[in-house]
Amino acid sequence: MSIASEFKQFALKGNVMDLAVGVIIGAAFGKIVDSLVGDIIMPIVGKVIGGLDFSNMFIKLSDIHNDIPQTYEALKKAGVPLLAYGNFITIVLNFIIMAFVIFVIVKQMNKLKKDEPAAPPAATPEDILLLREIRDSLKK
Repeated sequence: MSIASEFKQFALKGNVMDLAVGVIIGAAFGKIVDSLVGDIIMPIVGKVIGGLDFSNMFIKLSDIHNDIPQTYEALKKAGVPLLAYGNFITIVLNFIIMAFVIFVIVKQMNKLKKDEPAAPPAATPEDILLLREIRDSLKK
């Protein structure tokens, strides 16, 4: 079997296609969670804590000229090394939310799988039944 035909057989299996669809949907879902955390949750958390803006929580790791605005975006664009712990907090929240949503989805999928009725047992073949009768009559 040639490598091309082996690859074609591998790529067309259902699991590979399901994985590809899952990765695409996961990437889109990741953008939704990023927006949810960055645009909705973090401003609310910042307001509750006292007006903190997590996107501008950083420590400069080198001296810079004063002509650069002291914002995360401007300093990052200028190539200033930063310890951006506010950005890290935001990404950790993204992960926690994403992990929780995936947990809920998997839990619901497992619940749906359990609720499926079990298939009735297959009827025992005639020869097995006959052998059991013979066995039982020999025991007497």
